[in-house]
Amino acid sequence: MLLVLVLSVALRLYLGFRQVRNIAVHRSEVPAEFAQQISLAAHQKAADYSIAKTRLGMINILLEASILLGFTVLGGLDWIQSHTSNLAEGIFAGVLLIAVVGLIGSVLDLPLSYYKQFVLEERFGFNRMSKGLFVADWLKGLALGAAIGGPLLLAVLYVMREAGSTWWVYAWALWFGFSLLLMWLFPTFIAPLFNKFTPLEGGSTRARIENLLSRCGFNSDGLFVMDGSKRSAHGNAYFSGMGKAKRIVFFDTLLARLSDDQIEA
Repeated sequence: MLLVLVLSVALRLYLGFRQVRNIAVHRSEVPAEFAQQISLAAHQKAADYSIAKTRLGMINILLEASILLGFTVLGGLDWIQSHTSNLAEGIFAGVLLIAVVGLIGSVLDLPLSYYKQFVLEERFGFNRMSKGLFVADWLKGLALGAAIGGPLLLAVLYVMREAGSTWWVYAWALWFGFSLLLMWLFPTFIAPLFNKFTPLEGGSTRARIENLLSRCGFNSDGLFVMDGSKRSAHGNAYFSGMGKAKRIVFFDTLLARLSDDQIEA
């Protein structure tokens, strides 16, 4: 296991170094295909941002590996179990152990997440998140993880105990079904816990997008605008969900910056 971890980390760091080097080599000149649309200053800012994000990602790889080693090779799991085993019994003890491990991992990840949001994103002018919202998002994530992950984990551990040598088949089926359910629930029940979604107003933008969807044969539950600007200046769009619960979402920052032609493209 240790060898596999070392090789995995080494490969991911190597790819990160190659990415940084490639971006740095091409930083001084805008690609010919975009020379008429993008200025050299904007191109260099994008390159510097990509390099900074990649380097931070490499630090995160080392942090994740260190946490994993701490829990396994250095005996972190045994230490946690020795302090929680008297608080619960049976499969509930397993749920408690995994919950504590997850909480510790989340806390250890906080400094890097804070740095990314309030140092790196701030440096490049993308951060719009307040520190209060940062903490609120973290707490909501923990509560949501406990509410959704707790029952699922309990069910998986129960299957592992009761289903014998074929437990993994039932556990996989349970996990697969849960994943499908989550895809259906995310757009309408989970995402609104973190952001506000409003229907895209009628007009040329909506008409052109609906026209495009009609030509592609893509059916959705609607077109929505998300208040992404309360966290970031980045513009984005996505679709999520499954079946009749599919929806297409545009960040308000994207609609504010791009023309109809650019959005449709």
